[in-house]
Amino acid sequence: MARLRKFVAYRRLERPYTRTSKFKAKSYIKMTPNVKVVRFDTGDASRDFKFTLNLLSKSDLQIRDNALESARQTSNKLLETHLGLNGFHLKVKVYPYHVLREHALASGAGADRFSSGMAHSFGKPIGLAARVKKGQAIFQVSVDRQNLEVAKQALERASKKLPCSCTIQLTDNKNIK
Repeated sequence: MARLRKFVAYRRLERPYTRTSKFKAKSYIKMTPNVKVVRFDTGDASRDFKFTLNLLSKSDLQIRDNALESARQTSNKLLETHLGLNGFHLKVKVYPYHVLREHALASGAGADRFSSGMAHSFGKPIGLAARVKKGQAIFQVSVDRQNLEVAKQALERASKKLPCSCTIQLTDNKNIK
């Protein structure tokens, strides 16, 4: 299997030119890859918690879906070990809908016989990415007051897996008793 191309090639936000349609003639992308994020909600979603922490992006960029899944797994593991299954609610706030493409050029001996160069350079789908604006929440964790430090640590670990610098914002849910 081929290696993943470095994400520096896809990091910038550009005009999305990846139309998918149920009508073949109107669809530029013929196939959409599966989303690698397994769950967008983990923990106890039915319970109301006193505090909400958001992981905010400091820049405009795209985040690949396998980076989102990796960050979700590390923070979820820490939260589950310290707080149990019902002591938190973790939510992935962005959805990877943007199709990433790669135009693989043939190289090596005999490549001139089957290479079209840049004549048909649209590229084949290789993955998905979420488009994130500056100040947008990527992850959201809801916890009670005694578990704030664990939730902050979980979001810091998640930020290490993402290709951007992030800040953590604390919100007090005052309407809850």
